[in-house]
Amino acid sequence: MRDRTLHMEHVERWANFVRNNPDKWKKIHTQFIDSLFLKNKEVRERLLKQPSGKEKLKEIYDIKNNEGYSWLK
Repeated sequence: MRDRTLHMEHVERWANFVRNNPDKWKKIHTQFIDSLFLKNKEVRERLLKQPSGKEKLKEIYDIKNNEGYSWLK
Protein backbone atom coordinates (compact mmCIF):
# COMPACT_ATOMS: atom_id res chain seq x y z
CA MET A 1 0.00 0.00 0.00
CA ARG A 2 2.89 2.34 0.76
CA ASP A 3 4.19 1.98 -2.82
CA ARG A 4 0.82 2.97 -4.20
CA THR A 5 0.71 6.04 -1.92
CA LEU A 6 4.20 7.07 -3.04
CA HIS A 7 3.22 6.58 -6.66
CA MET A 8 0.16 8.79 -6.25
CA GLU A 9 2.29 11.46 -4.55
CA HIS A 10 4.61 11.47 -7.59
CA VAL A 11 1.64 11.71 -9.95
CA GLU A 12 0.15 14.60 -8.00
CA ARG A 13 3.50 16.40 -7.84
CA TRP A 14 3.96 16.01 -11.60
CA ALA A 15 0.38 17.19 -12.27
CA ASN A 16 0.99 20.27 -10.14
CA PHE A 17 4.28 20.94 -11.93
CA VAL A 18 2.57 20.69 -15.33
CA ARG A 19 -0.24 22.97 -14.22
CA ASN A 20 2.14 25.55 -12.73
CA ASN A 21 4.79 25.40 -15.48
CA PRO A 22 3.02 25.26 -18.84
CA ASP A 23 6.15 26.38 -20.71
CA LYS A 24 8.66 24.10 -18.97
CA TRP A 25 7.10 20.66 -18.57
CA LYS A 26 7.07 19.58 -22.23
CA LYS A 27 10.83 19.84 -22.64
CA ILE A 28 11.45 17.92 -19.40
CA HIS A 29 8.91 15.26 -20.37
CA THR A 30 10.41 14.90 -23.87
CA GLN A 31 13.92 14.51 -22.43
CA PHE A 32 12.67 11.85 -20.02
CA ILE A 33 10.88 9.84 -22.72
CA ASP A 34 13.85 10.15 -25.10
CA SER A 35 16.20 8.89 -22.39
CA LEU A 36 13.97 5.83 -21.86
CA PHE A 37 14.14 4.98 -25.56
CA LEU A 38 17.90 5.52 -25.61
CA LYS A 39 18.47 3.31 -22.56
CA ASN A 40 16.26 0.62 -24.08
CA LYS A 41 18.31 0.70 -27.29
CA GLU A 42 21.59 0.53 -25.35
CA VAL A 43 20.44 -2.47 -23.32
CA ARG A 44 19.13 -4.19 -26.46
CA GLU A 45 22.46 -3.66 -28.27
CA ARG A 46 24.41 -5.05 -25.30
CA LEU A 47 22.12 -8.09 -25.13
CA LEU A 48 22.51 -8.74 -28.85
CA LYS A 49 26.28 -9.06 -28.32
CA GLN A 50 25.79 -11.75 -25.68
CA PRO A 51 25.58 -15.46 -26.42
CA SER A 52 21.92 -16.27 -27.07
CA GLY A 53 21.15 -12.54 -26.92
CA LYS A 54 18.61 -12.67 -29.74
CA GLU A 55 16.78 -15.51 -28.05
CA LYS A 56 16.73 -13.64 -24.74
CA LEU A 57 15.26 -10.55 -26.39
CA LYS A 58 12.65 -12.61 -28.23
CA GLU A 59 11.63 -14.08 -24.89
CA ILE A 60 11.62 -10.73 -23.06
CA TYR A 61 9.48 -9.06 -25.73
CA ASP A 62 7.48 -12.22 -26.50
CA ILE A 63 8.41 -11.94 -30.19
CA LYS A 64 6.95 -14.60 -32.43
CA ASN A 65 7.68 -13.05 -35.84
CA ASN A 66 11.24 -11.77 -36.43
CA GLU A 67 10.28 -9.97 -39.64
CA GLY A 68 9.04 -6.88 -37.82
CA TYR A 69 12.32 -6.30 -36.00
CA SER A 70 15.30 -5.23 -38.09
CA TRP A 71 17.63 -5.70 -35.12
CA LEU A 72 16.77 -9.42 -35.01
CA LYS A 73 17.92 -10.10 -38.56
